[in-house]
Amino acid sequence: MIEEHFGLRETPFTREIAIDKKMTLPFLDEQAQTMEDIVKRRMSALIMAPAGTGKTVVLRTVVSRLPPARYKVTYFKVSRLSGRDLCREIAHALGAKSAGTYPALVRSVQEKFEQNVSSDGIRPVLIFDDAHAMRPEGFELLKILTNFDMDSRLVVSFILAGHPSLREKLHRDDLEDIRQRIIHCGELRLLSRDETISYVTHRTNIAGARTSIFDPATLEGLYEMSRGNMRAVDNLAFLCLKKAAESGAKTVGIQHLHQARADVWV
Repeated sequence: MIEEHFGLRETPFTREIAIDKKMTLPFLDEQAQTMEDIVKRRMSALIMAPAGTGKTVVLRTVVSRLPPARYKVTYFKVSRLSGRDLCREIAHALGAKSAGTYPALVRSVQEKFEQNVSSDGIRPVLIFDDAHAMRPEGFELLKILTNFDMDSRLVVSFILAGHPSLREKLHRDDLEDIRQRIIHCGELRLLSRDETISYVTHRTNIAGARTSIFDPATLEGLYEMSRGNMRAVDNLAFLCLKKAAESGAKTVGIQHLHQARADVWV
């Protein structure tokens, strides 16, 4: 209904957007470039931000820039798994032998890492999203898995991504070793007013809009209500389009924004 009403090729403001169609935002690209450089040096990094502010965009950008012929990237959505269960998940993703005891399982994963590097010439990269939910034993596992030849070789890189509460967790005394393995700690911010308006325009343009769909007051209102959180912008803007299409309006007005606001939590 939205596509037909507004003459669009596809539905805008969904998560299904190709990484090469994302809007260029210097502060996101800077973080992606820094993390890419760190991974290529076989080191590890951390990125923190509230939900909906672009962590996934940064991670997808980094992955898209790592040639699959040289890097084996494995993504994990972290839950509160025990160290043993997390290690099993890593082993399964890598195709490592699922050994019986925990120490044997750890060795199996490390051997798989070394095989990738020495035999296949492929560098392993582990991405842990929602890392603020990781238990201390999970961080301890990362320390063990990245320790090769008495901690003298860089074999595997990891990227931690999570809520700002991750900073406080990593500053625990018992996690100092894993904290010292993190070379870069990046933080993301909310979009500015101008960036929010440009973002909305960009998302409608790549969906096929030939003219401006949102009137200026509605664009301003989207920023005020979303506070520059991209996910909140997406949710509100999509519902605005839906409300406008249902009413037969060809331009999204402030009345549609107020109707959308009643249907979504931002």
